[in-house]
Amino acid sequence: MIRKTVDRDALVKYLAQKLNVEQYRDYCPNGLQVEGRAEIGSIVSGVTASLALIEAALDLKADAILVHHGYFWRGEDPRVVGIRQKRLTQLLAHQINLFAYHLPLDMHTELGNNAQLAKLLALTAHGRFAENDIGWLGRADGADLKTVGDLAARIERVLGRPPLVIGDPEQALDTIGWCTGAAQNMLADAIGAGADAYISGEISEPTVHLARESGVAYLAAGHHATERYGVQALGAHLAQQFGVQHRFVDIDNPV
Repeated sequence: MIRKTVDRDALVKYLAQKLNVEQYRDYCPNGLQVEGRAEIGSIVSGVTASLALIEAALDLKADAILVHHGYFWRGEDPRVVGIRQKRLTQLLAHQINLFAYHLPLDMHTELGNNAQLAKLLALTAHGRFAENDIGWLGRADGADLKTVGDLAARIERVLGRPPLVIGDPEQALDTIGWCTGAAQNMLADAIGAGADAYISGEISEPTVHLARESGVAYLAAGHHATERYGVQALGAHLAQQFGVQHRFVDIDNPV
């Protein structure tokens, strides 16, 4: 059977347009970060371009890796030594392309992390908040979700891990804010937008006090756990659009 392929440069252009890459001022370059072979027939997706994900892509004979967390972050040591050298050596030696999309993948209204988390948790969005409207605001669907405790139970059931909950589990729910990943600093924005509860990936020490003093419940569901789904949706979309093979590889991360 002949495997379908897509031209790498055509894929770069398609993704830049699909994800509105030029719209965002980000902390890293979005798009093709490491150039590999010119024709792509097999894509492995994952949350982070770790060495473990690269090795999995090698085992699966992938032509490209698609991730949310790539390389070349602002403020990083730019030298190609140590861990960076090992990762790049594997990619370059085997001509594997690395595509990474950070904020564009968080914010895409259909394929993005926030959109996919809402779909999984059965949340209906009716507004946005914070800079660039990155935070989502909405309500829960279904009569079984009336309290913060109900929401925590749904998160555990869907994501496969219990969230850290700051707040009263018996607190009634109306408006819920959410933003995947390291968005704990947006709790104040969620409060200002009228949220009764806020879901994110990570939590920090000041976040606990702000949640307690404001009365807005905070549910830290895991950075990795909340950002597994945008890249899967994007990979599946590319498989359907271009007929290429796609496989998501989940490299477990407790954070």
